[in-house]
Amino acid sequence: MRLNLLAAGVLVLVLAAPVAAQTYHVTHSYTLGGDGGWDYLSLDARGHRLFIARQDRVMVVNPATGALLGEIHGLNRAHGVAFDYATGRGFATSGADSTVTMFDLKTLKVLGHTVAAIDDDGILFDPATGRIFTMNGDAGSATAIDGRTGRRIGAVDLGGKPEFGVSAGNGKLYVNLEDSSQVVEVDARHLKVLRHWSIAPCQSPSGLAIDRAHHRLFSGCRNGLMGVSDAAAGRLVTTVPIGRGVDACRFDDGRSLAFASNGDGTLTVIREVTPDSFAVVSNATTKQGARTMELDQRTHVVYTVTADFGPAPAPTPEHPRQRPPVLPGTFALLVLEP
Repeated sequence: MRLNLLAAGVLVLVLAAPVAAQTYHVTHSYTLGGDGGWDYLSLDARGHRLFIARQDRVMVVNPATGALLGEIHGLNRAHGVAFDYATGRGFATSGADSTVTMFDLKTLKVLGHTVAAIDDDGILFDPATGRIFTMNGDAGSATAIDGRTGRRIGAVDLGGKPEFGVSAGNGKLYVNLEDSSQVVEVDARHLKVLRHWSIAPCQSPSGLAIDRAHHRLFSGCRNGLMGVSDAAAGRLVTTVPIGRGVDACRFDDGRSLAFASNGDGTLTVIREVTPDSFAVVSNATTKQGARTMELDQRTHVVYTVTADFGPAPAPTPEHPRQRPPVLPGTFALLVLEP
């Protein structure tokens, strides 16, 4: 009996060790400053540069030092950035004027603008078709753009208000529909919807990540849940609790971890035990407002941004939920390591 208890204890320690190693904490904080709000972060994995959407521009930062490497100007409510390494070009959405800015990845020089659709927000590159896709919230559509020419190819009606989207790499896209708590599957080549499925009880899904090896989708929802879907079967597998105010999700292929960055100042880390079993590893402390993020698949480092806030204005009948103002010069990059 004593030997059996000892063996059981060793087994518990062995199983617990990987979980403990998968907790995250803030190791560096770099003050970037500058005016304006922010949205998505995108990591240029080849050049190891972090692109941060900042209202009227995109900041390009060295994530190892926090040094500003350059900026891409001329945007109006910047949202996200996608890269086409085959053509050496980047693309940034500008939601207030319905355009996409195309720029040279090496020099950051603006090469042109393309009209997408009203409220173009999330953006992705699909390697199977060589196309850039924008997720157009108010238009309820996705716009396809040729990665070589920057020209608009066409659009697909998604049947709802899209938030973030991902490419499966096989010619299919998956998009969260915020207003109906659904995921929509899109044929990226023929620009048509293939199917929808519900991820209820998740509500208002925003961030989306994908485990391509196991065909799993991770939808971060604003009611404190992550919905895990089977993309092959088109169905919800399970839900996992996360923090409040999520706006981005990522999946680490090498460590089988899903992440949700939450505006309440937490980073939820979820372990994929099996493709049908998931467990929360930790809710790492970040900082209030750190709702978007990016993941380095090579180093497993997570990046997020936020700022300091002043007191929220008193509510009014027209604006019952006032946002607290950002304190000038406090915008910062947070680096989290395992």
